[in-house]
Amino acid sequence: MEIVILLFIILLLLSLSQPFTEAQLVGVCYGRIADNLPMEKDVIDLYKSNGIGLMRLYDPDLMALKALQGSNIKLMLGVPNEKIQPFASSNQSHAMQWIETYVAPFAPSIKYIVVGNEIHPSDNQSVFVEPAMKNVLEALNSYKLSNQIKVSTSIDTTLIINSYPPSNGQFNDTSYSYITPIIKFLTNNESPLLVNIYPYFAYVGNEQSISLNYALFTSNGPVVDDKELKYQNLFDAMVDSVYWSLRKVGAPDMKIVVSETGWPSKGGDAATVENAENYYRNLLKHVKNGTPYKPQEIETYLFAMFDENKKLGPDSERNFGLFTPQKYPKYGKLNFI
Repeated sequence: MEIVILLFIILLLLSLSQPFTEAQLVGVCYGRIADNLPMEKDVIDLYKSNGIGLMRLYDPDLMALKALQGSNIKLMLGVPNEKIQPFASSNQSHAMQWIETYVAPFAPSIKYIVVGNEIHPSDNQSVFVEPAMKNVLEALNSYKLSNQIKVSTSIDTTLIINSYPPSNGQFNDTSYSYITPIIKFLTNNESPLLVNIYPYFAYVGNEQSISLNYALFTSNGPVVDDKELKYQNLFDAMVDSVYWSLRKVGAPDMKIVVSETGWPSKGGDAATVENAENYYRNLLKHVKNGTPYKPQEIETYLFAMFDENKKLGPDSERNFGLFTPQKYPKYGKLNFI
């Protein structure tokens, strides 16, 4: 009996030593456009102490990659927009070198490689995204990592038109030729489409038609009726407009991962600590249930871990952090499990 009790205690202690599992649903983006952030090891420790098991890193920082080893945190690793063009070269050498340096040594930590963030059809890099994705996949194949690490790209919702109601959503004419080969690549390789979803920007861009409660998950009842589907929050409506758009280009079963979403704590309309806390707390509870059109868990990455004092644009862009650069939580303890 004493041996059984001892074994039980050992197993219990082992389970408690693992603050999260690979099945964790919510991660946090590690944006680093700042000159006052903690050291990489301290950042990883902050993720671990808060039970955050997923991270998005926008560029392959070796110090951060080394700090991630053995942490059980799974990584969404980015190829920055300005560096995509060489990845599309027909000789594949650039992609091979990048995978050899930044991916192969750290492969147990890496879940996705993201080739570009919010690239639009009019951007110079747009013609390089799909061939770069192919070359990255080929480089992963050479290391036998393509089944373990998925290759994708991250889009924003400006590629979607007619999103009200969500079932009317479709890719706009200018984005169609850009997105369709990408969707074909993702379908062939069973990779998800990564989408940045920001109810905050949708709300401040159309406050006359969108209520703050609808954007913050605090509406008392359905706000939008879409055939038999009813929408009580803007996040669901935005995600489902992308699902409907995918359906209309022949990809009805493609998984969506929300690769960014957040709410600023100051610097713009409705950018307050109270509103941001409401958004994050309600979102964390909500993503477990999915959307009216796809009632399944939504893997979601909150933007961002820290305020970033060197980001360009309006002041709100510098105030999306869940933590201050001094590692203090803005919103108390959030439940990432």
